[in-house]
Amino acid sequence: MSNHDLAKIFGEIADLLEIKGEDRFRVNSYRKASRTIGDLTEDVTDLAKRGQLQTIPGVGKGTAERISQYLKEGKIDVHQELLTSLPEGILALLNVPGLGPKKVAVLHHVLGVCTLDDLKHTIEQGKVQKLAGFGEKTATKILEGITFLEQSAGRTPLGVAQPIADNLRDQVARLPNVKRVTIAGSLRRGQETIGDLDLLCDAKDGKPVVEAFTKLPEVTGVRASGDTKGSVVVASPLGGEIQVDLRVVLTESFGAAHQYFTGSKEHNVRLREIAIKKGYRLNEYGLFKDEKAIAGRDEEGIYKKLGLPWIPPELREDRGEIECKEKLPDLISLADINGDLHVHTTYSDGRHTIVDMAEAAKAKGYNVLAITDHSKSSAIANGLSADRLLEQIEDIRVANKKVKGITILAGTECDILADGTLDFPDEVLAQLDWVVVSIHAGQQQDRQKVTHRSIAAMENPYVCALGHPSGRLIGVRDAMDLDWNTVIKAAAKTGTALEINAAWQRLDLKDVHVRQAMDAGCWLAIGTDAHHVNQLDQMALGVQTARRGWATKDRVLNAKTVADLRKWVTAKRK
Repeated sequence: MSNHDLAKIFGEIADLLEIKGEDRFRVNSYRKASRTIGDLTEDVTDLAKRGQLQTIPGVGKGTAERISQYLKEGKIDVHQELLTSLPEGILALLNVPGLGPKKVAVLHHVLGVCTLDDLKHTIEQGKVQKLAGFGEKTATKILEGITFLEQSAGRTPLGVAQPIADNLRDQVARLPNVKRVTIAGSLRRGQETIGDLDLLCDAKDGKPVVEAFTKLPEVTGVRASGDTKGSVVVASPLGGEIQVDLRVVLTESFGAAHQYFTGSKEHNVRLREIAIKKGYRLNEYGLFKDEKAIAGRDEEGIYKKLGLPWIPPELREDRGEIECKEKLPDLISLADINGDLHVHTTYSDGRHTIVDMAEAAKAKGYNVLAITDHSKSSAIANGLSADRLLEQIEDIRVANKKVKGITILAGTECDILADGTLDFPDEVLAQLDWVVVSIHAGQQQDRQKVTHRSIAAMENPYVCALGHPSGRLIGVRDAMDLDWNTVIKAAAKTGTALEINAAWQRLDLKDVHVRQAMDAGCWLAIGTDAHHVNQLDQMALGVQTARRGWATKDRVLNAKTVADLRKWVTAKRK
């Protein structure tokens, strides 16, 4: 689809115009076009063929002409002109957490900053600290942001890598004489970011399979092509490239290879140690007693021979899974999920109506959906005033009668303000079925303040869940400096659920904090934070993150029936 590329280009145009100090209306028009195009469910190519580009919200005659030019020529003149009018490294500055176009404009026009190296150099010289609106604290945060950016480089978020791997797997599976293809590596384990993608194929003759793999239409470069292994690069929708490795193995070794190439390295080391103690040899070809293979066709056989139960991939990190032996937890699964407890609609910054979201949730087999639009302090997200929220409650009650077979909960994603108070008073929250509270502003406050805000919010009896608790955006913005021990203890004490936000940009709580919350006896709530019906599919990412944190069905509120969920809310309020 062209939508993502176009949205990115229009977003860059808006950023470049703002850096140059162009008219604010013009900047905002491009920004709006970027957002609406990025949210489209239909390819703009099809809309262009039907002459319907101007039916897209925010797309007028001029914008439609630029879209048409891109579809014909693969570029937009105004974008190319802006790129040549500013130094090449300017856009990279916008990737630094906390740096927007306005700050970049000041750095460029006042200090002549053009690259990340320039920026680091001017901070080291103390020049940035003296700029109006910056100061010592801001300069320190910028340096931390640059370090964070450098550390996360080369990693692809789980939610971006998964569809790429799924697509390539499905194409390889359709090749002649291929018995099966599966995903391995860190993607199979559900890590929040991925280095390379790993595919494993069962076929007798590997060479033609590898050759066909290297010629798939998505491949932009070939790094290796042999009899049993191919290594290629494909484009990432976020920019840059992702390496994909395909290994072809025989049926009798498929299970051993699947286990070996899934990892993690630490988990595999532990398995080899167990094998050696039993007088065996374990590698990607199988489990051997002397020269005889005693297991290897499937993973289960290998684990059984080593005296272990089959260990779910998400747990294979050498974090106690080996020691558990037969006492491994019965992890939450996608099939256990009965609903989504965090979605947005057109009342705030969502793209679909209450009824649309409910119908989509119902189609997924859910029996409950919580509508949680933003509160008034999230002005950029068209947050609701108390009066608008009360109107929405009425609309939700009407929608409940219209959409049969699913219960729609009236909720909110209520901002936690700088002093720990909430954006709505208790008398308004009391009228809701479900309340998520989140920090959206002031995330750079010190540890004591952000921790106090989170705990103060959870102490409110009407609060059901603490939304995306760390506030991080993977590869873009680091987590708040929370005192996690204190926050998790407070969640357990107040009976407040900690959210696992399943949006691919967040996955927040992260796996280690899910494990900590489970150990503390906390409740968990998985919400997709969906702003579009398609984003309801992100539930799978949230469940996988929950599994990596050893979460079980009995501690996840999404797995409850509607009646039991309502009882839980009532008990929390008492």
